[in-house]
Amino acid sequence: MRLATLALIAATLSACTQVQQAVDDTARQGAKGVVTETLATRFPQVPKELITPFTDCIIDNSSALEIRDFARAAIVGVDEQTVTTVRTVLARPETAQCLQSRALSSGII
Repeated sequence: MRLATLALIAATLSACTQVQQAVDDTARQGAKGVVTETLATRFPQVPKELITPFTDCIIDNSSALEIRDFARAAIVGVDEQTVTTVRTVLARPETAQCLQSRALSSGII
């Protein structure tokens, strides 16, 4: 009986993990579109060729709450809060390292 209960709990947790991953992936996809738009329209100093790699760096270094803010902007539109969130993520050392690496590997810099 205990073994069956433990197996049921493990299966339920596994399903929850899969659903959570699907939700996270969907939010990240929506967030990528917002970050791409924000970089293209509000950060003219970013070379066009680097917008996609920079978007990946920003998404990869964003917290769950920041991803949620980006996903919200996908529905209501990019605003100053979106720009501020992008700037906050860009200011992180990990993001700067990622940006530098992507810029160097692209051959632009």
